[in-house]
Amino acid sequence: QVQLVESGGGLVQAGGSLRLSCSASGGTFRSYAMGWFRQAPGKEREFVAGISWSGDSTYYVDSVKGRFTISRDNTKNMVTLQMNSLKPEDTAVYYCARDKRTYNSGSNFREEEYAYWGQGTQVTVSS
Repeated sequence: QVQLVESGGGLVQAGGSLRLSCSASGGTFRSYAMGWFRQAPGKEREFVAGISWSGDSTYYVDSVKGRFTISRDNTKNMVTLQMNSLKPEDTAVYYCARDKRTYNSGSNFREEEYAYWGQGTQVTVSS
């Protein structure tokens, strides 16, 4: 059984930084692309960043490009999202997710392409 557990959320002032981590257990972590999504109050869940199974390719939604960095450590079964220059509009519950299929690029931005999800971690950015 695959389990994903996020950590690292919290309250931060605008302009600050947070580092989210997602620890995976079960399955073969290194064979799957991973993604980070977020859901703000009253909004649909949206793709934030994705990373290929190897870590060689990364993808971001335009609104976080240059501020967020996704990375992974396949020896530790972990994916992280470094978030800098945070804005109030980044406030949301952040979820990590594992791709349905092996060896993908990390560019899938549709929720339906992900098979496993974490429980989410709250990020709140105050102005």
